[in-house]
Amino acid sequence: MMADVIPSEGAFATVDDLAARWRALSGAENAQAAVLLDDASDLIRTTCRAYAGVPLSTLKRVTCAVVKRAMLAGGDAAGISQHTETAGSYSESYSYSNPAGDLYLTAAEKTSLGVKRQRAFSIDMSTGKVDI
Repeated sequence: MMADVIPSEGAFATVDDLAARWRALSGAENAQAAVLLDDASDLIRTTCRAYAGVPLSTLKRVTCAVVKRAMLAGGDAAGISQHTETAGSYSESYSYSNPAGDLYLTAAEKTSLGVKRQRAFSIDMSTGKVDI
């Protein structure tokens, strides 16, 4: 069996990969998903410099998760950070997790991609000794 080749350009996942992990997409959503899959793959390449050493299955999974988050925002949620409706004595409140549909990697996804956590440190200016 041939090993999966990590593409150096283009998307790590296809629209079919996204649909298999989430739901069937409409024609307009297919077009949007294709663009976002390219963008999410670029985000991974620029955030995780060692992406070529990550299994293709992980790259597909993370790429699809990033795009799903962006697409869940929908077209009508742009810019909303909180929403409240009141009718009589009843009220309903929402807070959107990704109101602008931004592409981002969670801490768990960064860990899956091999990105090291940042650590605080200090440098003694008189000796140059680094203290972690």
